[in-house]
Amino acid sequence: MSFPKQLVFDGHNDVLLRLWSHAARGIDPLREFADGTSAGHIDRPRAQRGGLAGGFCAIFIPSGELILKTPDANGHYVTPMPGPLDRLKALDIALEIGTIAFQLDQAGLWKICRSTADIRGAMATGTFAAVLHLEGCEPIGADLSVLKSFHAAGLRSLGPVWSRHNIFGHGVPFAYPMSPDTGPGLTAAGFELVRECNRLGIVVDLAHITEQGFWDVAKTTDQPLVVSHSNAHALTPVARNLTDRQLDAVRESAGVVGLNYATTMLRPDGQENADTPIARMVAHIRHMVERMGIDAVALGSDYDGATIPADIGDAAGQQTLITALAADGFTADDLAKICRENWLRVLARTWREAP
Repeated sequence: MSFPKQLVFDGHNDVLLRLWSHAARGIDPLREFADGTSAGHIDRPRAQRGGLAGGFCAIFIPSGELILKTPDANGHYVTPMPGPLDRLKALDIALEIGTIAFQLDQAGLWKICRSTADIRGAMATGTFAAVLHLEGCEPIGADLSVLKSFHAAGLRSLGPVWSRHNIFGHGVPFAYPMSPDTGPGLTAAGFELVRECNRLGIVVDLAHITEQGFWDVAKTTDQPLVVSHSNAHALTPVARNLTDRQLDAVRESAGVVGLNYATTMLRPDGQENADTPIARMVAHIRHMVERMGIDAVALGSDYDGATIPADIGDAAGQQTLITALAADGFTADDLAKICRENWLRVLARTWREAP
């Protein structure tokens, strides 16, 4: 049985980081996105070919190039975590990246969305629906005044930490095999950040935080638990993946987890290897659906931020996964939920939209 192309609203990508880094080398970010490129995973032509209709577009301040530590003789690795970032330098970079996001919006190359109506409207016109996400809150000071400014400018989602520590909490390392229970969770400032996000209607993303941090947010937030791009620890025991107990908590909160396409988070051996079968992606989705139910599972590709299976390749290959899910028995209604509707439901609740 075949299904028509499913439009995908995706939980995480790093296209803005790629455009920003290329702009520093003199490449026009608007032209690169509009006309297409062989670099990375997302541009307008490839997104349209693959049915990638939009997603959370990260403003991420890098700590230099992330290179996973070479595995030892047993295939194990623990990549050292980067040190803290200077807040003002991080803020400068965040503003530079945000400027590219707004230039794309002003040029009509995508739409910065602040509501689910915006997302659905953009998808209906074939315009890429971008939700601005801050991945790691290093640009924000403890008084949270910058957060209010970012929200006014359109920020609707954030992760308190990336895989490094900051004034708000502790991140998990890129490590295999390892539990996500790697250290402390939120700081006092982190608890205040969560409460302010609840007040403003900003998604709190738990993709890179320690297990203790996950539970700290769970006991503080009044919103559904969201993990934008993580997988099942039971299948791939890297520190970035979620235990079954964490998956249960997401289900109980009526939240959502987006499948990460990073091969390190899909393979049983935790290795970075593009020769990873699509069946591994299907297995993680199947496990999460069986644990949480169909309403709690979505997609969070990590396009432009990770090595993904070669059979997908980039955004143009997005429907390869959808076809594999259909072949595994997921119905058209199931696929619509996984591809976009589960995200839109959680966003509508978090952003306090009228039912």
